Amino acid sequence: MTTQQTEQELREDLAAAYRLIAHFDMTDMVYTHLSVRLPGDGHRYLVNPYGLLFEEITASSLVVVDADGVPQQKTSWNINPAGFVIHSAVHANRPDAACVMHTHTLAGMVIAAQDQGILPLNQINIEFYGAVAFHAYEGIAADDNLSERERLVRDLGTRNAIILQNHGLLTVGSTVAQAFYRMYYMEQACKIQIAAQSTGVPLHIPSEEKMLRAKNQFDTDPDQGQMIWKALRRKLDREQPDYKS
Repeated sequence: MTTQQTEQELREDLAAAYRLIAHFDMTDMVYTHLSVRLPGDGHRYLVNPYGLLFEEITASSLVVVDADGVPQQKTSWNINPAGFVIHSAVHANRPDAACVMHTHTLAGMVIAAQDQGILPLNQINIEFYGAVAFHAYEGIAADDNLSERERLVRDLGTRNAIILQNHGLLTVGSTVAQAFYRMYYMEQACKIQIAAQSTGVPLHIPSEEKMLRAKNQFDTDPDQGQMIWKALRRKLDREQPDYKS
């Protein structure tokens, strides 16, 4: 997030992300969540109203909540308690993580059930080499287990992607675009791994030297998903312009 972005701009960015998560078939009905921190003093962020499908989300339907998950505007919708536990933990402890995205995709949940996590089987997967944290399953994240926030933040550390074991995926970014880029390609990495494993043939993993070289190339790319994000926003402007409303 940059200081130039207004609340309305952030609303439009986050609403776009919800529509794109739906477009790329990464939703779990109404049960997952994306959030972005608002500028200004205090921890306030935008989240989805609990009960709307991602394809229904608009900029104006997003709800402002405070650090305790209390809505700061009139709304007839509730806030997902699991969303509050996960998102408040990250936003409160990672100033650089302006945006947090959490999904329950089939591919993500399959990899979250494997102890080995994402294997460096492909160039896309190598982008996540040594960069994915793990958080052990503790049951449904809810307000009866708020202490889980401490462990989640500890496990995430300074990384920008984490596998919630037996649960799903989570990414963070300094912008909505960056968090979405990481989530989209983390999902692709999971799909690639499942497809490769399903062949039943021996899998080739590149040498450590080659993996580190490719990983450095990804890490030093100054774009960080901005070009893709602009293209996707144009797609939404053409096909689903109501997301801005």
